[in-house]
Amino acid sequence: MTEARETAVYTHGHHESVLRSHTWRTAGNSAAYLLGALRPDMRILDIGCGPGTITADLAALVPDGHVTGLDREPAILERARAVAGERGLTNVGFSAGDVHALDFPDDTFCVVHAHQVLQHVGDPVRALREMRRVTVPGGLVAVRDSDYAAMTWYPPSPGMDRWLDLYRRVARANGGEPDAGRRLKSWALAAGFTDVTAGSDTWTFSTARERAWWSGLWADRTVASAYAGRAVEGGHTDREELREVAAAWREWGAREDGWFSVLHGEILCRKEA
Repeated sequence: MTEARETAVYTHGHHESVLRSHTWRTAGNSAAYLLGALRPDMRILDIGCGPGTITADLAALVPDGHVTGLDREPAILERARAVAGERGLTNVGFSAGDVHALDFPDDTFCVVHAHQVLQHVGDPVRALREMRRVTVPGGLVAVRDSDYAAMTWYPPSPGMDRWLDLYRRVARANGGEPDAGRRLKSWALAAGFTDVTAGSDTWTFSTARERAWWSGLWADRTVASAYAGRAVEGGHTDREELREVAAAWREWGAREDGWFSVLHGEILCRKEA
């Protein structure tokens, strides 16, 4: 049998403009749907942990348990270890790995969590099967992903329309699914889960500070991140269009009436006892 491995290319990379977003994430603003199910002694696997801010929050919430943060990029784990160290957390560890072939025994974790991961992987159903495998009977798999086609904003902006169309094309060319949020429940059922609670939540950016932050990181990401390089190298656009799209983001961010909403699909899947 062919060994499972990641086939998709991570669209964003780890440019500063990407980490600006990832380090803003907390358990409160990115995993609220899971928090009520946590107990102090749980063992948690946080897949796609990135710089570790959510991982550290989860570790603080299970002081008698343990959290393992996993990412396929070893370099970003140094950042995650630093975050945990700064918070004085001793019940957290980090390792590199592939969600399609997790290097853990069956029935290891009480909770397996993944935030904004399945939109970037080549085989989300296989990934969910692996997450299910390493979860203890009666435990939970918790997944949250944004849905790009469902993102909406005001006022209308032809430049941002171009951004959304371009991003979705590039993400799919890289092997991912940018509209993952709406597909999570179907993927979970295909992976063999029978107890699936599906919901949704949003991030909203509307105040002057929120607009400046959100528009600034996307403008920078559009011209300077790995996404920009992949968009050009893949023949999807050119540098001039990317500059125009970045300018549209900044124009939107300067609008007093600007509003942007990011829809996320969320699933809590309980493994049969």
